[in-house]
Amino acid sequence: MKIGFAITVVLVVVLVVFNVAGVFLGDWDRTPVVASQQGYRGLGMEVVSNPRTNAALRRLNVVPEPYPPADPGGPRASQIYENVQVLGDLSEEEFTRLMSAITDWVSPEEGCLYCHNDENLADDDVYTKVVARRMLQMTQHLNSQWQDHVGTTGVTCYTCHRGRPVPAEVWFKDPGPRQAVGIGNRAEQNAPADSVALSSLPYDPFSPFLSDAREIRVASTVALPSGNRRSIKQTEWTYGLMMHFSQSLGVNCTYCHNTRSFFSWDASPPQRSVAWHGIRMARDVNVNYIEPLKPSFPEHRLGPLGDVLKVNCATCHQGVNKPLYGANMLQDYPSLARSGP
Repeated sequence: MKIGFAITVVLVVVLVVFNVAGVFLGDWDRTPVVASQQGYRGLGMEVVSNPRTNAALRRLNVVPEPYPPADPGGPRASQIYENVQVLGDLSEEEFTRLMSAITDWVSPEEGCLYCHNDENLADDDVYTKVVARRMLQMTQHLNSQWQDHVGTTGVTCYTCHRGRPVPAEVWFKDPGPRQAVGIGNRAEQNAPADSVALSSLPYDPFSPFLSDAREIRVASTVALPSGNRRSIKQTEWTYGLMMHFSQSLGVNCTYCHNTRSFFSWDASPPQRSVAWHGIRMARDVNVNYIEPLKPSFPEHRLGPLGDVLKVNCATCHQGVNKPLYGANMLQDYPSLARSGP
């Protein structure tokens, strides 16, 4: 009888535990990921979306309200202010409106004095003013010359900065981790890095492709041994860059490639062509606009190897396939869409 009573007590306790667990854990199921087909059936060409991370991405990609339109008439900014080398053809009101917006986009806490000398706004003795002027020219260049990548949506200062003086996603040349005794040569890899989605691929896939112009393509159309002469090192670099693409845009390989034939352009989605132009656009920005600014930067703004910070795909995209989910801020600030004085 005692044994039967003990068994009964155990069963009751187990039932109570399961019921309590059901009360507290019943609605705690993890929301499943969502896959949507974007390519041919049977090829696994799907975009995977994770509802658990979408909310954070939405908050990161909120677009600020535009400033009210300004009067385009009246004297030009270059007639009112000294040393206006860019945007001087705007009216004084248009110029003030855009400067106010840029302050909100880049230095909302620091204000105008982040770039200007408060005793003489015309001075170029604040290095950030020299940099900002060149960045305005770069923005106009991207919107007028790189529409194969940015389209008519274009970019503004906010696309990269998002209220920060320094964009959240930039890169320096990476010296890599210190060599541990007895491990041997790391070959610029074998150390999980955020730049390559924590894989052990080469941790600097940007210098070869987004600063230098090394060949990215490694897939061959001819069988080995006579067809493909690409090195394993180059292949690893390329794969590291592809991992960066995937992480920066929040997509997988099939967003740009057809799984039936990764090297085939004819079978690839249109996004592959857009990405091809994006690689060259990033290289243009780094080589022709950012790296020449190195003499303007103080030492504390340079990387561990003495280079200036540069851009990659994450600088604009920040986790989504279209920066700011494709919001067109440029339509409210058309002066950033064309090159001019």
